[in-house]
Amino acid sequence: MVQSLMFSTMQLVVLVSETEWHTLQTEVSRLGEALAELLSPTAPPDDVLTTAQAAAYIGLSAEALRRARRLGRIQGVRLNEKDWGFRRSALDAYPRRYSRPSSASSPTSTP
Repeated sequence: MVQSLMFSTMQLVVLVSETEWHTLQTEVSRLGEALAELLSPTAPPDDVLTTAQAAAYIGLSAEALRRARRLGRIQGVRLNEKDWGFRRSALDAYPRRYSRPSSASSPTSTP
């Protein structure tokens, strides 16, 4: 039960039971930890590769990577008025069905 008392200096006093006080302290502590976790630095910033570097990284030609960006298959980062870059995490998440198979895994034709 919460009781309020008013003093002549107009200060509000709230009386709280000991168990409720401990509950409130625990909740404030939990909220403080949650806030600290939200404000803590997360993973380091992602590397941004140039178009040529990104194309080599995922095994496509630079033109195929540009085409994939224009078609919305992969998200690019504008580096300047002319050039685009690609985040390493976006390249890692790029579906492999769009990438060129490596020469070791491609079947060889026999006459």
